Amino acid sequence: MAKLLSYLYPITKKIQSKFSGTLEITWYNGKKHLNTKNANYSYGSLQRILKFGLDHIDLNKVNSVLLLGLGGGSVVETLRKDFSYSKQITAVDIDPTVIEIAKNEFGLKEDENLKIVCEDALVFMQLNSTQFDLIIIDLFIDIAVPKAFLEIPFWMDILKASSTNGAILFNASLNKTKSGALKEVIEFLKSHMYHTEVFEKVNNTNTLILSKGL
Repeated sequence: MAKLLSYLYPITKKIQSKFSGTLEITWYNGKKHLNTKNANYSYGSLQRILKFGLDHIDLNKVNSVLLLGLGGGSVVETLRKDFSYSKQITAVDIDPTVIEIAKNEFGLKEDENLKIVCEDALVFMQLNSTQFDLIIIDLFIDIAVPKAFLEIPFWMDILKASSTNGAILFNASLNKTKSGALKEVIEFLKSHMYHTEVFEKVNNTNTLILSKGL
């Protein structure tokens, strides 16, 4: 019923999260979205933004994906449905409420090819000893990337986890101009043997960074 009524007007349910504040699950035009007060977390503009980045990656060469920031699971859906990606995905999210929403509201299920880890991405990367062919970084609290994920120690851990000739896709900013910290991240990637492209105003909003090993 909610799906049908959503063609007439949005239907929203609010859930409180320790990490993300008020989360909104909204039916709109027959599709369910996960939002914060100011940003789409999953199944809306965010899904289109990351699909744009994935279109620039040869997923036939990717045997393992690390997703930092699960949200409602729209990136997993995009990989599986739009790109027919059926190999290993490890998804990390600090927020147990978000993980439960992904499972209960959006039908995301762990299986032999999807592992979900409830952990701070910073800690996960510090302890990680596995390499991945593709690392997707989508770490926002509302509209901001937390400061720690724009600092070089985090990116040193990212490079260690990136396999030879691997790719890194970073949903970097909602800001109109790149911050000094983001510029440092871009220069760091360029100086460590990565071909780095910066796509600005993707979907008229976000900055995406795509780095590939040479």
